[in-house]
Amino acid sequence: MHVFHDGTEIEIPGAKPRTIIASLALHPGEVISAADLLDELWGASPPRSAGNSLQGHVARLRRSLAQQTNRARARDVLRTFGSGYLLDIDADSVDAHRFTRIVQEVGSRTIHQDPKHAIDRLTEALRMWRGPALADTGQGISCQTACAHLNETRLMARDLLIEAQLALGLHREVVPQLEQLLTRHPLRERFCEQLMLALYRSGRQADAINVYYRVRERLSQELGLEPGPGMRNRLTEILQQEPSLILAGH
Repeated sequence: MHVFHDGTEIEIPGAKPRTIIASLALHPGEVISAADLLDELWGASPPRSAGNSLQGHVARLRRSLAQQTNRARARDVLRTFGSGYLLDIDADSVDAHRFTRIVQEVGSRTIHQDPKHAIDRLTEALRMWRGPALADTGQGISCQTACAHLNETRLMARDLLIEAQLALGLHREVVPQLEQLLTRHPLRERFCEQLMLALYRSGRQADAINVYYRVRERLSQELGLEPGPGMRNRLTEILQQEPSLILAGH
């Protein structure tokens, strides 16, 4: 996890302060109770001194923010409300929120109406990733749930980006991307469908069929499942050389 102010990275001292600021940044402008932060930091078995320790970590955070942002009162950013805390920042200043918003705004409708715009926006969103989501923020349920959601949204963004590239006739260009994605996520059927289509449009019908049976074997061995309707329909379309598979003008 990284925190920046005016383009300069702010050093966050220690794992627990990083977890606190990450937990608050996931809900900007919302009060997070001390009890929820205690759960995030220590789980079901907090030490007796956990409450005092939390206050100490928050104080360290404020000192670090004040020293590195030249703000006389870091309490203006990390604020106390009753028995909870609030990070008073705009949601779009948090990469996780901005990334998710862009992916949701693009959607399949934008891809078909304006694939070039979709590519630009999704590329912008994916550039926000600097490494694993919420790294160094501990194993608390809030951060781990957000991490899983962000990773899934990242795969969705890659799916939408490739769909937009295919809509522009960039099938040869996306083949290496899809081969790499399918290697990393061998059970993700959507990437298999897209790779089959890209290979078929590139004049590699046999390779497209081989991809189907390779993924089908992995699904059977690891999950005991058969491919879903998307993969099966794509195989049928390729075997029958459906004209709809070929992009108009290509």
